Amino acid sequence: MFLPNTGAHSVSVSSATMSASASFRSNPATEVPIHNLGLERSKEKVKHLFEHIDLSISSYDTAWVAMVPLPSSRQVPCFPKCLNWILENQLHNGSWGLSHRHSLLVKDALSSTLACVLALKQWGIGETQINKGLDYIGSNLASIRDDNQLSPIGFDIIFSGLIEYADRLNLNLPLESADRDGILQKRDVELRSYHGGDLESGRAYWAYISEGIREFQDWEMVMKYQRKNGSLFNSPSATAAAFCHTRDDGCLSYLHAVLEKFGSSVPTVYPFNIYARLCMVDSIESLGIERHFWKEIKTALDDTYRSWIQGDEDIFLDAATCAMAFRLLRVHGYDISSDPLTRFSEENVFSSPSGCLEDITALLELFKSSQVMLHPEETILEEQNRLTKHFLKENVSNGSSSLDVFGGYVRQKVDDALQFPFHANLERVALRRNIKSYVVDSTRVLKTSFRSSNIANKDVLKLAVEEFNSCQLLYHEELKYLERWVEEYRLDRLKFARQKLTYCYFSAAATICSPELFDARISWAKNGVLTTVVDDFFDVGGSKEELENLIQLIEKFDSTAGIHCHSEVVKIIYSALHDSIAEIGNKAFSLQGHDVTGHVIDIWLDLLRSMLQEALWSRNKTMPSIEEYMKNGYVSFALGPIILPTLYLVGPRLSLEVAKGPETSHLFELVSTCGRLLNDVQGFKRESTQGKLNALSLHMIHGNAACTEDIVEEIKSIVHDRRRELLRSVLQEKGSIVPRACKDLFWNMCKILHLFYMKDDGFTSHEMFDVVTSVVGDPILRDDV
Repeated sequence: MFLPNTGAHSVSVSSATMSASASFRSNPATEVPIHNLGLERSKEKVKHLFEHIDLSISSYDTAWVAMVPLPSSRQVPCFPKCLNWILENQLHNGSWGLSHRHSLLVKDALSSTLACVLALKQWGIGETQINKGLDYIGSNLASIRDDNQLSPIGFDIIFSGLIEYADRLNLNLPLESADRDGILQKRDVELRSYHGGDLESGRAYWAYISEGIREFQDWEMVMKYQRKNGSLFNSPSATAAAFCHTRDDGCLSYLHAVLEKFGSSVPTVYPFNIYARLCMVDSIESLGIERHFWKEIKTALDDTYRSWIQGDEDIFLDAATCAMAFRLLRVHGYDISSDPLTRFSEENVFSSPSGCLEDITALLELFKSSQVMLHPEETILEEQNRLTKHFLKENVSNGSSSLDVFGGYVRQKVDDALQFPFHANLERVALRRNIKSYVVDSTRVLKTSFRSSNIANKDVLKLAVEEFNSCQLLYHEELKYLERWVEEYRLDRLKFARQKLTYCYFSAAATICSPELFDARISWAKNGVLTTVVDDFFDVGGSKEELENLIQLIEKFDSTAGIHCHSEVVKIIYSALHDSIAEIGNKAFSLQGHDVTGHVIDIWLDLLRSMLQEALWSRNKTMPSIEEYMKNGYVSFALGPIILPTLYLVGPRLSLEVAKGPETSHLFELVSTCGRLLNDVQGFKRESTQGKLNALSLHMIHGNAACTEDIVEEIKSIVHDRRRELLRSVLQEKGSIVPRACKDLFWNMCKILHLFYMKDDGFTSHEMFDVVTSVVGDPILRDDV
């Protein structure tokens, strides 16, 4: 559309931007310290947990260890101090297990209590404690038939085995014959499936609950799962049972080692340090407080990487640990192969009969790790992505009421992971979800319940809420500043231009979250606004003469004597562009120590010339080839002025040679190609009615595919490949000269694009309102968490 020339105007560039910026930077709200004494104590507690793993004692496992006889005499306990611990740690209601446990953990208390009673009965001590334990069991046996009660892993098998051992010890249990028969029948049904199954996951499951099978067990098969530390699955109870039947020296050495660590009792899993520290890294990063723990995170990941390289069993034999280690190490730039994940196939993970929360946690970790795919040959990750997505949807949709109580945090994580995949999950948007769904109760359930502050604790949540709300106040101030800037430069008076300041600032605050990076956020948001204005100006708002006039003014920049603005619109746009470029140049000079203004001018000229080319194609009704369109189109998509100047403002030193070099240019082309194609797929109908060129329409015109659906699938495949190549380029350190903080900007923009174009082309989506509000809206209240 051609607009009449409104006459010539002299150029007058305002310096208001710099003064407004200086005023903004002196605002105390830009400082986000966490100086409250209580918060400082919370930080110290969290740091302490990186070095000292917190793990509750297991009455259940301690009882099994207490039943182990001396190798030289079956009439003498090998670990009498465990018996003493049992005598001294019975709860006031007669049970053993976690204190202050949830009301749905009665089955867990029953198995722990019966195991402790049997340990005392076996060695003929603690008659008072035995009787109190039996009273508790008799008063709570109805819970065994309660389907709402949470069943620990293997409960039906293990509790049945404990009942039969009580018979051998002539211990009279307060158990009705009908209840007894019902429990044993359930055990027999499971045992028949055990002997008829041949899946690796099934064999591992039965080996894990060996103490419940005893004489029915194939101990030769079981010992195939023995680890280098002598244990079975790092489980003291399974290892104790194995020693009682096999007299294996490795099993005994493991039990001695655990007691040397914990004294007179044992946890339900040991060692636990790798998984616990990875959980801390993951929680801290997902809650947005990693800037306070850089040193601890780096140390934890370096240690994990060494363990990975050494083939540590504690990583490679556990699906959840291996998947989490793989994801975190890869995302942090460690060069590791996905080969170890091949052992976690459909046969030995996805068909686990236990149906417990730990299975879902492992599936979730495998699903998240499968999305960090860097190489085309990593087909195992593609297959795991497909399988885990299917099983997660199935398992959570069929969850029990107990899953709602103890697995609510897992259910929310699964829902979030399925709805927001890695390539469309913006950091700041995820923070609010993660904080509001964070559960400080660290209770988890294996064969028995346990707690670990490394998995969840209130200090981490306290820090996260404070950090989130402090940044939220800062973001409010920045957005108000940008609103004043838009008004001051009269950008809101351009009737043809979409007013998308909030969206543009959202894309900055959602990904460039660190409070000290306000210059980067302001540059990103301002240039987002300006590229939107310029895009609309070249589409519908300007005549050919005005478009060329604007380009000429930018080409001359500070040497515009004798050059006039052809219209008031050109004057408004040029004034805003000029001052924004100058402001970025000044700020970048103070950070980098060299002048980048010329580079920023070139970035804008590349965009303006590409937009002019598209405008001429449209106005002349010229149909370029697909190759011509894409070569021009990835530039005209207008990410250049948003991303590239911001590279100078995120911290690392960046020379002009690197900023303009081939690696940076390749990153820019990859993300811009993704954006252009995503836009063309989602905006096809709208842009077709506007007569705008589009990759889909050009494919149809040039006859490259039989139907629209085929074209869409082809383009989606290209986006998938470019996105994977972009992620590989961002995470790869070998041979890279672009600082990681700079490369992250390209990946963050890719995430923004995928979120915006998830259903339609973002700027026209009403569904984006809630997402934007979550970043630049209200703080998190205490009642929300």
